[in-house]
Amino acid sequence: MSVNQSTTPRLIEFASFGNSSTGVLTLAELTNDIPFRVRRVFWTCGTPPDVTRGHHAHRQTQTLLLAVSGRIEVATEMVSGRLEDFLLDRPEVGLFLPRMCWRTMKYTEGAVQLAFESEEYLPNDYIRSLEEFRSLRSQSEPV
Repeated sequence: MSVNQSTTPRLIEFASFGNSSTGVLTLAELTNDIPFRVRRVFWTCGTPPDVTRGHHAHRQTQTLLLAVSGRIEVATEMVSGRLEDFLLDRPEVGLFLPRMCWRTMKYTEGAVQLAFESEEYLPNDYIRSLEEFRSLRSQSEPV
């Protein structure tokens, strides 16, 4: 897959090699496997299972989330109103989140999340109010 402008969240499976007796190597070629140019990488670990993270959308930034270990439940809402839930529980599967996609994440004990983003950190790119996010619905395309 090369760079595209997908507008809906979707799972992306990466190539994996190996087995349980020797270990598994999973790889992503940045220019072929990630649907945007990566400008920022961060990871999240140590999140207690009773904490929900995320609670935001980005105006421009596209994101790819991976559960390097553990499980991450991701709930998404598009500005159109479309709702979808995803489970990240294998390190060879990532979740693409387009711009204007509200997300919340719940983690199992010991889960580690790796995130790739299309933009550097810009505070004004964040929509942190679900009410504000939903108010943009009238400007969006139909579900």
